[in-house]
Amino acid sequence: MSTVDLEAFGKASKTEFPANKKLKEKLKKTKPKDLDTTFHQLHEEAFREIDCLDCANCCKTTSPIFIQTDIDRLARTFRMKSSAFIDEYLHRDEEGDYVLNSAPCPFLGADNKCLVYEDRPKACREYPHTDRKNMLGILDLSLKNTLVCPAVLKIFYEIGKEYRK
Repeated sequence: MSTVDLEAFGKASKTEFPANKKLKEKLKKTKPKDLDTTFHQLHEEAFREIDCLDCANCCKTTSPIFIQTDIDRLARTFRMKSSAFIDEYLHRDEEGDYVLNSAPCPFLGADNKCLVYEDRPKACREYPHTDRKNMLGILDLSLKNTLVCPAVLKIFYEIGKEYRK
């Protein structure tokens, strides 16, 4: 496993963003039939090299969307009412979704471990979403995640080798 240099990653992800945006548009236009398989294979490879606990950039910089079941589960974990959990930790964003009041995540430990890992939100469980079905349908989200997750940036880089030709 390699150590993640978040400063270098931040620069690289911004530099590569225009090319990754073009790649996303090309993929949406050409609709490759093997896109899910390619993403899933590259997801596995990327996470053999990158350790989330070494990085935790997603937890440091962004907020997951909290659905009601997440809120209820975490409220139970903290032995509080769901409304009290919302009041203390969440607000509604421009789209009306519940998100964290602050970054980094208040549940991120100093060792980059999630303090509520077993009860974490669904969005955290599924992040960075590069092993889901219908990757074509979430390419916009995946492109945004190239700015947050070194693994997603690596996946786009590898896909680009094949599809930017």
